[in-house]
Amino acid sequence: MQFTAAFAPQSSASLMEAPRQVSAPRRLRFLGVEGYDVYNISTPFSFGGRTYIAGRVEKRENELSFVRLFEQSGEDEYTAVFPKLSFQRLQDPFVTKVQDDIVLGGVQIVTHPLDDHRIISWQTLFFKGKTPEELKLFAVGPSCMKDIRLCELADGRIAVLTRPQGKKGGKGKIGFTVLERLKDLCADTILDAPIDPSYFLPEEWGGANEIHLLKNGLLGVAGHIACRTAEGLHYRSMAFALDPATGMHSPLRILACRSDISSAPASKRPDLMDVLFTGGVVRHGNGLATLYTGVSDCESWRADIPDPFAAFEE
Repeated sequence: MQFTAAFAPQSSASLMEAPRQVSAPRRLRFLGVEGYDVYNISTPFSFGGRTYIAGRVEKRENELSFVRLFEQSGEDEYTAVFPKLSFQRLQDPFVTKVQDDIVLGGVQIVTHPLDDHRIISWQTLFFKGKTPEELKLFAVGPSCMKDIRLCELADGRIAVLTRPQGKKGGKGKIGFTVLERLKDLCADTILDAPIDPSYFLPEEWGGANEIHLLKNGLLGVAGHIACRTAEGLHYRSMAFALDPATGMHSPLRILACRSDISSAPASKRPDLMDVLFTGGVVRHGNGLATLYTGVSDCESWRADIPDPFAAFEE
């Protein structure tokens, strides 16, 4: 497939009209955190011959979450490990590798000093280390910005996707920049990333959740697109390719919606029933992939899909 840049946003409703192929959805089980939900997970990653997932751990009745690492202990089963490695007040973790380091990030919430259940701000924290147990904080994103994602390019530079809101980003837009080195990552360089208005309509929003470096140097991005109606929030998993040389991206494509994954009524709140928060995709090299996603802010699932990036490598 030839890379074709998108110059205008499409509504999530129009993107939903395109056919999707989602099969064999399976709910993931998490052991060792009984009484808590685990959702908005990372994709699985390997270290020392073992497979891990980072997950947001939370009581159903509040958002005072923490992040734990879970080791795969069976088919679609993960068990909490590294008991001393618990990232308090952190949400929506993501994991990537830069050179020889594991990089784990997540959104740290800040609550009101007189009301611990009232979230008043948030910021993305970045930790790195040679092993999970050596993860140390090395960078902090701007206040009130989620969905900042990193990817090491072939030349060692660092591609960064951002998602400002408010005066600069409205409900949430995607920005892109390339840093010379990981140590340049900070609130200022993230805020300086140019914003592309061709991703989302003004009344909708979205963000990147995971970045893949493709064989030809393009970036394959798995993310989400969202809107609100009278029925509540609607978050769909989507994907696109991005040319790091120009910052241009391909048209967005919906990978899955909530009804493609699960018909179960589980949801943190009624207005979150139609929510998928993408973790990312695992590519299998044969034209197929596995989508990992949070569901309705209370569960984690995976499902089989066609590899959304294979065509861009042909």
